[in-house]
Amino acid sequence: MELSITTPALLFPAISLLMLAYTNRFLALASLIRNLHDKYKKDEAQKHIIEQLKNLRARIRMIRSMQAFGVLSFLFCVVCMFCIFRGWPDASYIVFAISIVCFIISLILSLMEISLSTRALELELSDMEELSRTGFFSEILRSKDE
Repeated sequence: MELSITTPALLFPAISLLMLAYTNRFLALASLIRNLHDKYKKDEAQKHIIEQLKNLRARIRMIRSMQAFGVLSFLFCVVCMFCIFRGWPDASYIVFAISIVCFIISLILSLMEISLSTRALELELSDMEELSRTGFFSEILRSKDE
């Protein structure tokens, strides 16, 4: 198979969209962390906030790694195009393979971050279940009916 200059260029839109999605996730988590931090400052007795912040810290680190591997993939695609342009077919195959590996690592990290996100939601739901067992929600509903 011959590697043409359009082959690595095909990854540009995919990587760009992926980076946009990663950035949106990062911004959403940053906002959530700020809100939880403010809540924690007001009432330090809430243990579930500390657990949520630990989870969010791990997710932020993971998103940073996802973004780094996405950028590396993009960079290696550009280097691959340069190698093809210069007529270095062996180097272009190697660099393109590295780009694909970085892209795969970024996607795997994304799956892992989604798993952490699910755990964070489960933690939030367990807090709600605990509150409903204590009757907190039923009191709120009664006060709204009155």
